[in-house]
Amino acid sequence: MSDLSSRLLLNLAAWRNARTWRVAFSGGLDSTVLLHLLANLAQHHPLPALSAVHIHHGLQAAADAWPQHCQSVCDVLGVPLQVVRVTVQPGASLERAAREARYAAFTSLTEAGDVLLTGQHRDDQAETLLFRLMRGAGVRGLSAMPAQRPLGQGTLVRPLLDVTRAELEVYARRHQLRWIEDPSNQNRQFSRNYLRHQVMPALTERWPQAQASMARSAAHLREAQGLLYELAQIDLAQAALPSEFQWLGLPSLALAPLTTLSAARQRNALSHWLAPLTRLPDTDHWSGWATLCDAANDASPVWRLADGELHRSAGRIWWLSGDWLLAPAVSVEWPDPSTPLHLPNNGRVMFSGQTPIGPLQIRYRQGGEVMHLAERGHRDLKRLLNERAVPAFVRGRLPLLFCGEELLAVANLPGLDGNVQDGWKLHWQATDEDQGLS
Repeated sequence: MSDLSSRLLLNLAAWRNARTWRVAFSGGLDSTVLLHLLANLAQHHPLPALSAVHIHHGLQAAADAWPQHCQSVCDVLGVPLQVVRVTVQPGASLERAAREARYAAFTSLTEAGDVLLTGQHRDDQAETLLFRLMRGAGVRGLSAMPAQRPLGQGTLVRPLLDVTRAELEVYARRHQLRWIEDPSNQNRQFSRNYLRHQVMPALTERWPQAQASMARSAAHLREAQGLLYELAQIDLAQAALPSEFQWLGLPSLALAPLTTLSAARQRNALSHWLAPLTRLPDTDHWSGWATLCDAANDASPVWRLADGELHRSAGRIWWLSGDWLLAPAVSVEWPDPSTPLHLPNNGRVMFSGQTPIGPLQIRYRQGGEVMHLAERGHRDLKRLLNERAVPAFVRGRLPLLFCGEELLAVANLPGLDGNVQDGWKLHWQATDEDQGLS
């Protein structure tokens, strides 16, 4: 067994019990060598089922021939191939758009127990570090590509990050492998190609170990990022106090524990909390966090981010996205109270116990509503909501049950949500789907 095969097998030891190993097979040098190594290893070792997937972006005429090339390689190796065509959305960066389309396809394909294997190597790692350095990335970005990360319901693994491109070329020529040379890789208008063909050769001419040193720096930064993650978990645990509005189903944190931290620790904790919810803000945009924290006590500030909004209300910060950002309908008739009523952009409502006599209608607060309480007489709805410290962003979408012009109930608020004597309550499920999980 070759040294390269031994290293690959060692790097994949933790995933030997996976359900499948699927190679992201572009047909280029890196993925061709990876697939060839794995196919040979599978003949001598018990490995998970091996397959390949080729993503066809359709960005250039030459690419139309690549699926057939990949199929011929897979036929020789006895590896099943799946070809997936994707649509690349137009945008400022074609590189980024193609990558997003590619990884969206990979995510949809990767099920529980699956491992997607990609062929990035040490040279790619050095380029990634340099590229992100030019973009002003922080520790998270400069830690470059991790050897593994969650993908879909499975895992993405990069088992060649300790292997140089030169080693892959030696292996490919020794085994007389054929691979695709993407013409776009020579286009130096693309940032990565410019770094690869212009910058990296100059660096390695002066410092021959430049790529190895950069890859080592990336490893140090990944370790530092791990420590920042541990610190964030400690700080977030202090802010993860329960809310009496857990039924909203929204991610939220108590604000006070966060504001006792230094500004850097606040950003670190919040970045880790927001990472699964939205694309993170750049350095300049973090001023929105300070504005949210410094607003007056009676204010309800909002920090708008790429994929949703962060609201401050009732002593907490709340993440809103999806339907929460859409206005609900003004009113909805409820012809059959025995079945749940779906509310446009606002989940659904249902009764427990005996349903009240109609005609019934769900409306939303417009101002001036009054509710009759058996023990207190007529009370202004605004004051009732204030007494219960209902978050500001909820007030305009709390379902209100009306019979004619009489306000009968306010969903989910104890004491206002039904009629004890008649034995019914109004329940609101705020959304029928997960909010903002990316």
